[in-house]
Amino acid sequence: MTLQMFLLLGAALFAVGLYGALTQQSIVMIMMGLELMVNAVLVGAAAFWYFAWPQNADGQVLVLVAMAVMAIEMAMGFAAAIAIFRARDVDMTDMAADLKE
Repeated sequence: MTLQMFLLLGAALFAVGLYGALTQQSIVMIMMGLELMVNAVLVGAAAFWYFAWPQNADGQVLVLVAMAVMAIEMAMGFAAAIAIFRARDVDMTDMAADLKE
């Protein structure tokens, strides 16, 4: 596979994630869209580093560390969404607007 194919895959993932994040009202679905967008950026970064410097694995290791940090961050986001749902029985973004007060 070529770099262009990986970048096309990243662009497609980003477009699907952006569509999902902008059209959904469920907190979980918005978080899934954001997850897809970040994964698209990571796919593009890993492919770029692989094709730019194939002898060094520094870029791929950095992408793996970023994926681990992203997984922890998303787990914390889902925990916050579950806490909001249990406290107020709210699972949609428009119903969560009163949380500002």
